[in-house]
Amino acid sequence: MNDTGGYSLMVHGGAGALDNVKDEKTALRYLESVRRVLEHGRDVMELGGSALQAVEACASLLEDDPAFNAGCGSVLNESGKVEMDAAIMDGRDLSAGSVAAVDNIANPIQLARFVMTESEHVMLISEGAMRFADHCGMERVPEDYFYTPDRVEQLRQARLKRKIMLDHDDTEEDAEDQKYGTIGAIARDTEGNLAAATSTGGIVNKRMGRVGDSPIIGAGVYADNETCAVSATGFGEDFMRCVLSKTISDLMYMKGMDAKRATEAGIEYLARKVKGRGGVIVIDKHGNCSSGFTTKKMIHGWIEKNGETFCRF
Repeated sequence: MNDTGGYSLMVHGGAGALDNVKDEKTALRYLESVRRVLEHGRDVMELGGSALQAVEACASLLEDDPAFNAGCGSVLNESGKVEMDAAIMDGRDLSAGSVAAVDNIANPIQLARFVMTESEHVMLISEGAMRFADHCGMERVPEDYFYTPDRVEQLRQARLKRKIMLDHDDTEEDAEDQKYGTIGAIARDTEGNLAAATSTGGIVNKRMGRVGDSPIIGAGVYADNETCAVSATGFGEDFMRCVLSKTISDLMYMKGMDAKRATEAGIEYLARKVKGRGGVIVIDKHGNCSSGFTTKKMIHGWIEKNGETFCRF
């Protein structure tokens, strides 16, 4: 296929052992949500939408689904509050926007887009980001919008054990059995432009003000038309130390690797340097899709070069 004329799209909804997905009904719930989001992204692309429009739309839908740790499904911090992080990046000119430690916003990825397009900055945090949301006319949602029974119970359990917990697996004693809850979307449009978006609620019972990799350009998200688009999910501190998304891009730029080879090399680097836990989805400049993870599973799906929709753990 030529470099132009085809589109590719990938989304993810978290990585880990996913031991909480033990019954067929729950598994189908995740996979159906991912498939629905991908098909919406397909509609955006086939109507002539850009990669940037597609990733924002797909990430917003995932934020609206309480099954995922982002937007309305975000976990609660040590104070019983939601603090969300998100970032979006345009591969055409490396423009980017991100927000960290925001609350009362239904779709942090949309606020990140405003930071990119309506401000002179790349990142805004906490109160400053919320003031900017008001400036942009974004509606605030009440705190109880985020208080799902599952999230409240997770925080109660974490407080009893006096520890943080990563999303909602049953066996949090073992890091390998945890689910790292982040959502992400990446795309290549019919013009060959790339874009990436990542959003998360973070870690259950995390300290106030903790920021993970999701809003960090080059760590949890990256897009460059010369190389690839990347969105990561996992233990954020590991991805920040490795600047993993940019590392994968650099492997393509400096060594001429395609999506598959660069993803494999990046995941090997993550594991070798910091024993990192999590995974990535990657689309290279030719529209090739790839994924890799060090955990047992990762919820993800893809449409490669106008093809069929695939979803898997």
